[in-house]
Amino acid sequence: MRQSQKERVMKYIEDFGSISSFEAYKDLGITQLGARIWELKKDGIEIRTRWKSSINRYGNKIVYKEYFIREEEEK
Repeated sequence: MRQSQKERVMKYIEDFGSISSFEAYKDLGITQLGARIWELKKDGIEIRTRWKSSINRYGNKIVYKEYFIREEEEK
């Protein structure tokens, strides 16, 4: 049975701890990560967001969201 995009996002977070839009596109072929995150939240999954920063290939600072599942100890 084929996994849905939502299932692939959830598995990726479970396997790697978090996911960003770039990772979703590069590793899973998903272009609308925000929509899949919204669906997971609607299903009752406690997805959290943190802002990350990095430097792009041109030397410019970039800021992006990273999504992760709320840790038990945070509850």
